[in-house]
Amino acid sequence: MAALQFTFAALRELLIYEPNTGRFVARNTTKRLTAGVEVGGPHGSGYWSIRLTPYRGFAHRLAFLYMTGKFPSGFVDHINGNKADNRWANLRDATQHVNMQNLRKARSDNRIGLLGVCPNGKRWMALILAGGARRYLGTFDTPDEAHAAYLRAKRLLHAGCTI
Repeated sequence: MAALQFTFAALRELLIYEPNTGRFVARNTTKRLTAGVEVGGPHGSGYWSIRLTPYRGFAHRLAFLYMTGKFPSGFVDHINGNKADNRWANLRDATQHVNMQNLRKARSDNRIGLLGVCPNGKRWMALILAGGARRYLGTFDTPDEAHAAYLRAKRLLHAGCTI
């Protein structure tokens, strides 16, 4: 049987959300829960996951449900880029586009490890995607110089950026 997503009523009945810490704790002691003890654990993706049979969900989405009574219309963006920081002040309802604009580090398959940087012969090129178009930002002697140019452009061109 597949796990169900929490409903507002089930969430409020089982758990208490602490908006200043981002933690969820058990409301009452049951066979599987101890009142006041944090629930959930780290997921392989870096998010905090809560699984209480038959319910499951990521803490950032559950925080949104707990505080507003409904799931977000889009994605929940962690403003500071830390997937495990589920404080209410760090969460915002965002489109996928805005959520992607708030990336702070390169994907794991990025061999250079820097956003917006790619090799160009013996030099380094900086590129950014903005307004649906890829923009060339220049060619630089070091990857760090190219990355700095990318970050400057990101702050100007990406409305969702909080770097």
